[in-house]
Amino acid sequence: MRASLEFTTHKVSRKLGRNELIIETGKLARQANGAVLVKYGATAVLVTACMSMERREGIDFFPLTVEYREKQYAAGKIPGGFFKREGKPTEKEVLSSRLIDRPIRPLFPKDLVNEVQIVAQVLSSDPDYDPDVFALIGASAALTISNIPFNGPIAGVRVGKVGSEFILFPTYDEQENGDIDLCVAGWNDKIVMIEAGSREVDEETFASALEYAKGFFEAITSMQEELRKLAGKPKTSYEPFVVPSALVEEARKKYLDDLLDITKTPEKEVRIEKFNILAKRAVEELLSEDSEFSEADVRRALSEIEKQLVRSAILREHRRVDGRRLDEIRPLACEVSILPRTHGSSLFTRGQTQSLCITTLGTKADEQMIEGLEEESFKHFMLHYSFPPFSVGEVKPIRGPGRREIGHGALAERALRYVMPPKEEFPYTVRVVSEILESNGSSSMATACAASLSLMDAGVPIRKPVAGIAIGLIKESDTDYVLLTDIAGLEDHYGDMDFKVAGTRDGITAIQMDLKVDGITMEMVRSALNLAKKARLEVLEVMDSVLSSPRPEISPYAPRVAVVEIPEYKIRDLIGPMGKNIKKIISETEVTIDVDPSGQVTVSAPNNEALNRALEMIDVLTSEPEVGKIYEVKITRIVNFGAFCELPSGREGLIHISEIADAFVSNIEDYVKVGDLVRAKLIKIDELGRLNFSLKQAK
Repeated sequence: MRASLEFTTHKVSRKLGRNELIIETGKLARQANGAVLVKYGATAVLVTACMSMERREGIDFFPLTVEYREKQYAAGKIPGGFFKREGKPTEKEVLSSRLIDRPIRPLFPKDLVNEVQIVAQVLSSDPDYDPDVFALIGASAALTISNIPFNGPIAGVRVGKVGSEFILFPTYDEQENGDIDLCVAGWNDKIVMIEAGSREVDEETFASALEYAKGFFEAITSMQEELRKLAGKPKTSYEPFVVPSALVEEARKKYLDDLLDITKTPEKEVRIEKFNILAKRAVEELLSEDSEFSEADVRRALSEIEKQLVRSAILREHRRVDGRRLDEIRPLACEVSILPRTHGSSLFTRGQTQSLCITTLGTKADEQMIEGLEEESFKHFMLHYSFPPFSVGEVKPIRGPGRREIGHGALAERALRYVMPPKEEFPYTVRVVSEILESNGSSSMATACAASLSLMDAGVPIRKPVAGIAIGLIKESDTDYVLLTDIAGLEDHYGDMDFKVAGTRDGITAIQMDLKVDGITMEMVRSALNLAKKARLEVLEVMDSVLSSPRPEISPYAPRVAVVEIPEYKIRDLIGPMGKNIKKIISETEVTIDVDPSGQVTVSAPNNEALNRALEMIDVLTSEPEVGKIYEVKITRIVNFGAFCELPSGREGLIHISEIADAFVSNIEDYVKVGDLVRAKLIKIDELGRLNFSLKQAK
């Protein structure tokens, strides 16, 4: 007799917001080091955590990968395309993977070099809620109950703001239409990660949203602690990676003065060259044939000393590598219209970080179709970020956009999304491309600045200019720390925080915060927000001196687009039998016409003349005949009392013989023939709706 399989399952739950948050383990994916199923409403996300048994040799970083996937079946859909299955990650999946990666990465031991992989799969999707924050909670829970070394748990919380009310786990509509869309991760009173977009929200309101989110940290982390008590595994031991202390001390004795000189060299390229020369010398002097250390060990030892020197100089002496004050922005330069044939262009340079932004205006046909778990939608504003290897003086193959490029582009796009004009007011598809030509810190915020200028140069009527800045942190404790305005690459590399804030003069539009430590306090957050505001206003002053508002006209090279509304019952008149009418307009004017079932007609033309001609033809076809107006009509038949004519819409009228000419008319065909196109004035619509035209009054 076959034995039945029984599962040992455990579940914890809390009522949070509108629904119950449930975390289960024990039934699914049992061979993973840790696996949980997170449910909220009709959403169910399976999250697994696995770690390799052996350390990965030859690396000095933690090899964590996070894969987030939204299976189409979760929303009752079959994927489009030829293969009818999910392919490479979508942009949304990449951004969600980064959202999970950033808060959990700082909570692993610094000396762990075993490969760890988190896989989050959306198995069921509630049409109201974005699953990504529940995947973040699941990642923390799976790691917490696993045997993988992890200093968690942490909570993931999404907060919206509609009117004056904050909302926990807002719906898609509340995210889209509210004043704040905030995703934050943390534990106790510490914040580990922030990702947010907002409609020019002031710093104090934003801080209040964070405080509101923090109020739910304890409930979510305590659920995971409870699950760990029920189903947690003992944490495994691992072989740590450490830079040999003996080598570090020997290198310090020999090369401290050289490294001090390097940390006082402001130019990035010169500093790198000096370091490489020193490293080559150190390898020759410190290594022998029978040495237990490698060349990589020597370079790591020198880097460790350099890190200590950079951090100590900033923290104790308030001395930055390039000599700036702690709250000082690098030198700025802005230009617009630097490319002659593009629709809009700008160059924004901050120190050794430079973004060239190009704006292109397109038509409705250029919109991007978004297929996800939500309803199919179309995107008419896109910002794409490109990071070629030459921007940092490297030689690498150029492939498709990586996760970093997608993430940086999405952040800059979010920063500008809230100042873009409504589609009803500006019916163009807008694409901005940021080409990073130099990079030494905060290229995503340089992109936000350059994109703002480029959009205004193209004549896109954005409501206000947007600027961005990155705030850094050197932290020894919660009371012993220093904040840095406009961090450069070395400060980012050896520092503890990259806090990017973008916005207008009146408020914040986007924030992204990454940490290398296990959390910061609200005091640090408030201080960083205030520093970012001060710097943002300085950057906006420089931008305003070059171009302070959108140009009154779009580029002459851009297509001309207009949108008109017609009654739904007039759509058939516009299209005509077998598409006759609309084809005629397109062939005669060389325009593109898109007709929405609601009656919205979008016309795209190469120039204003073609646009106006097409709009006139559409008006004739779809407007109600107006007494006193002159129309171009076609003579369809001639009778003894006059000539019948036809409007472009197909509606028929009569030109009475008395309205053919001022003189007596004995033979109508002396004046008009069947097939002629003539200009006729509508002089009467009788009680039966019949149209009466006049040729003589149209002269």
